[in-house]
Amino acid sequence: MTEIKRLFDFPYYQLEKFNLNQALVTKYNGEWIGTSTEEYIAKANKISRALLRMGVNPNDKIALISTSNRTEWNIMDIGILQIGAQDVPIYPTISEEEYAYVLNHSESKYCFVSDEEVLAKVNKIKDQVPSLQEVYSFDQIMNTKNWSELLELGEDESNQGEVDRIKDSISEDDLATIIYTSGTTGRPKGVLLSHKNITSNAINSATRLPLDKGNNVAISFLPVCHIYERMLLYMYQYAGVSIYFAESIDKISDNLKEVRPHVMSAVPRLLEKVYDKIIAKGSDLSGIKHKLFYWAVELGLEWEPYERNGWWYEFKLKIARKLIFSKWQEALGGRLKVIASGSAALQPRLARVFNAAGI
Repeated sequence: MTEIKRLFDFPYYQLEKFNLNQALVTKYNGEWIGTSTEEYIAKANKISRALLRMGVNPNDKIALISTSNRTEWNIMDIGILQIGAQDVPIYPTISEEEYAYVLNHSESKYCFVSDEEVLAKVNKIKDQVPSLQEVYSFDQIMNTKNWSELLELGEDESNQGEVDRIKDSISEDDLATIIYTSGTTGRPKGVLLSHKNITSNAINSATRLPLDKGNNVAISFLPVCHIYERMLLYMYQYAGVSIYFAESIDKISDNLKEVRPHVMSAVPRLLEKVYDKIIAKGSDLSGIKHKLFYWAVELGLEWEPYERNGWWYEFKLKIARKLIFSKWQEALGGRLKVIASGSAALQPRLARVFNAAGI
């Protein structure tokens, strides 16, 4: 069994232990398209072989800028890291000036963008970045090199031995990625993270994931350029969880119903919005339904971990879950068991009421 010490070990571990049909799933033209664990690794190796042919050396930097999470990002990530290069995920919403600063500061050699919106910003400043040799896009865009050109360039397996040699030489203490801060307090600062920094978090966080390994689905929408969501993506791979990438924050409620995830991550602000939306719907009810709704919410706000609730509370909670909280579950796809909340403090009332609802 693969021992996970470097970030690119995660898909190989998943292949040995779970071999998923739907490891990474993205929606293209209205259809969810899945990539198996085998295909994920095969494509990552093609990227590695292509990058070597393009003159990428260990410790070269490659920027990734995507407006939404998607399969291509993860394939590029593994393909880059396997040859000892580092990826530089950049927040898509920062200014053009900040793009120029980060690309120059990191001395990025290549840049991969998701779509026209990001491409337009990069194109405006690429002349200011002497290290930048080429920009590729994930979407098909006129007059722009597409990332699929790398998959073609990497078809020929004759330099796979070189990929394997470099891979074997990479240690857990080597630099994996540079993540830049938002720049709200002056210039963005590049945070240097080793393979070990992130793998140790992902593996140890998996012990907190109360799901059966190997047959669960996650939905991912928080920005993967942020270390929180990125670490969770490795953790999902480690736990054999199929990862579906939400189309956007605007489409999250539709995507939840389509994907029916067992687990997702969120920030407290989003949970607050979901809660407010539910309360707004509840206040439109009338008569006995209105009374029952608020009775369940009040009950939920008193929730404590099981052993502290007592039998009478648990009896009432069973009724509340059947009559009211089951509708909350339906709105979130019907199978959601776990929400990992992070990046800011979660209000206790939200933690109580979601737990009471069985999440």
